[in-house]
Amino acid sequence: MLKNTQQLLDLMARLRRPEDGCAWDLKQDFTSLIPYLIEEAYEVVDAIERNDLDDLRSELGDLLLQVVFHSRIAEERGLFNFDQVSAAIAEKLIRRHPHVFADAVFDSDEERHQAWEQAKAAERQEKNKAVAQSSVLSGVAGSLPALMECEKIQDRAAQHGFDWPDVPPVFAKVQEELDEVKEAWTSGDQAHIREEIGDLLLVAVNLARHLNVNPEMALKESTKKFSRRFHYIEQQVEASGRRLKDCELKELDAFWHEAKTVLKNPK
Repeated sequence: MLKNTQQLLDLMARLRRPEDGCAWDLKQDFTSLIPYLIEEAYEVVDAIERNDLDDLRSELGDLLLQVVFHSRIAEERGLFNFDQVSAAIAEKLIRRHPHVFADAVFDSDEERHQAWEQAKAAERQEKNKAVAQSSVLSGVAGSLPALMECEKIQDRAAQHGFDWPDVPPVFAKVQEELDEVKEAWTSGDQAHIREEIGDLLLVAVNLARHLNVNPEMALKESTKKFSRRFHYIEQQVEASGRRLKDCELKELDAFWHEAKTVLKNPK
């Protein structure tokens, strides 16, 4: 295993060699690689969701390449190298698992989770100790998908007592925000509508948190479900020799409801 890892590091060094490396690899930097890093992470998720284990192995390799690529660029600049990246995550895992690598004892998953969050908070405090007024929300990456960023921000606030104690008030808040969206819509003020839609999405994420649902995954699954049902509508319309635009909305809606039954109970 170590031999294969070293081979990968050597290959990347060769690709980045100024005198005879790859022109494309040589011109990359941390910023230019961001789209590829994000794409590879999502392709790993896609392989998992499709339960394609062969593809998962391949996509994990592509994601690992991004770690190696960034580490090589950092090494060339005298910042850090792959070995230091590996050492840092190993140290972090040991620090965050005192019940495995030390003598800590936790009686429940909740206690383990609290200890994990306390360890993360201590790490953030250490990282931000040079900042005079560091917020408890510091450190959440602004480049995360919006739902994921929102969830993490709310989690941070909740850890410091800023959260509803139970679910019913969150349902009430969702209804309140929905009413405000409708009020903004009647006003015709597009900026206000956008603001209220944002507030509605934010409180929907909060509801998901309180119901122990990952909002990012929930939306992704619902989008896939929408796509499957819409594809069914397309099939039915095509079978009738028409185009979607040739059909009344009432007929398309009937196909939609039909799809909900057919796709739920396939023959």
